[in-house]
Amino acid sequence: MFDFLLDKAQMRLRDEARELVKWVPRQMVLDMDQDKLQFPREFLAEAGRRNLLGCRYPGQWGGRGMDWVSTCMVMEEVGALGYIFACVFGVGAELVCDAIVLHGSDDLKERYVKPLLAGKIFAAECLTEPRGGSDFFGTTTRAVRDGDHYVLSGQKRFIVGAEGADFFLVYARTDPDAKPHKGLSCFIVDKGPGVGVEYLYGLMGCRGGGAGRVVFKEARVPATNIVGRLNGALEVFNTMMIPERLGTAAMTIGAARPALDVATGYTTRRKAFGKAINQFQGVSFQVARAATLLDASRAMVYTAARAVDAGVEMNRLRRLVSQTKKFVTESCQEAARHAMQVMGGIGYTNVFPVERIVRDLQLASIWTGSNEVMSMITAHEWYEEYARSKGAATLRDHEMDAFAASDNDEKVYE
Repeated sequence: MFDFLLDKAQMRLRDEARELVKWVPRQMVLDMDQDKLQFPREFLAEAGRRNLLGCRYPGQWGGRGMDWVSTCMVMEEVGALGYIFACVFGVGAELVCDAIVLHGSDDLKERYVKPLLAGKIFAAECLTEPRGGSDFFGTTTRAVRDGDHYVLSGQKRFIVGAEGADFFLVYARTDPDAKPHKGLSCFIVDKGPGVGVEYLYGLMGCRGGGAGRVVFKEARVPATNIVGRLNGALEVFNTMMIPERLGTAAMTIGAARPALDVATGYTTRRKAFGKAINQFQGVSFQVARAATLLDASRAMVYTAARAVDAGVEMNRLRRLVSQTKKFVTESCQEAARHAMQVMGGIGYTNVFPVERIVRDLQLASIWTGSNEVMSMITAHEWYEEYARSKGAATLRDHEMDAFAASDNDEKVYE
């Protein structure tokens, strides 16, 4: 953790987050990884009681009025408990709350945000569908107006928290004749008649988060439960990319951190050829590489967080957040693999938690937008920035800093 980036209030918040992590019973961690516990309601309720959920939201809705740097710090600390704990923590208190706080009515904030941040109810986001994940605008779930309600039908899958959620943030098509990105709306849908979890997934890692398929069968949703404007889901989705991807990056650092911690302790105590194995470069250099990757990841996360807090324009934020999510998740996966490698065979067993951490972190580069999509966004926004920067009077034309730069006949582009 970069303590020097935090002020006194943030340091106190960090210590509170660490106290929450210490409070969690060991058996809860083990039961979740073995799918004996499908959803950590007790954990989220305790986080709510401690006022740790949604620290950046206004106090009137249950937050603390803090910033994105504070949020990333909390997500990193919660991630150290286990990746799935940060997943369920962030889905409700960051993703769903963000949509309602930024786009919803005061009535929705009163009915859903306040009790959610208090740990009294739980939420999940419903975006991915069976026909595809990255193709958000291909949504086939439909909502048809019927008086003062909408009738919702369709399916969503891979929904983290499906098993434990009391309500869902759901994207559905409300204008089938409009262009794909102009015909979607965002709804708050309570679990009840017409809303069911019909399948729970057996996951490689990140178990215990109640990930399932949610099916809507002519579920009636009040028209007042639209988040934002009718057919305006794109506006909601665009702002939610920040908590989805920046939050994911921050918590991935936390989840990788214990692997490095365990490996460092092990290589300090484990002996071979008459000395501790951390004295061999083949071991210590891998530990150094892992530490460097985690610190580089933090540098990216907290720089991006500062950019969001500073109100940097959205196109640039989109690039910063996307490249941060990709770099950090892949770096943390590599760091965890280094931790397992230096521990040898014992690192591949359940005697130490490193094997679970390696399994859990595989999700990081897939969910909240695959890393391939992050590369696509980064490339697009970078070229757009390049085009906007050309001709700026304050910038040097570096292309001319070559001896034969004026030999234009040699610069063939077609």
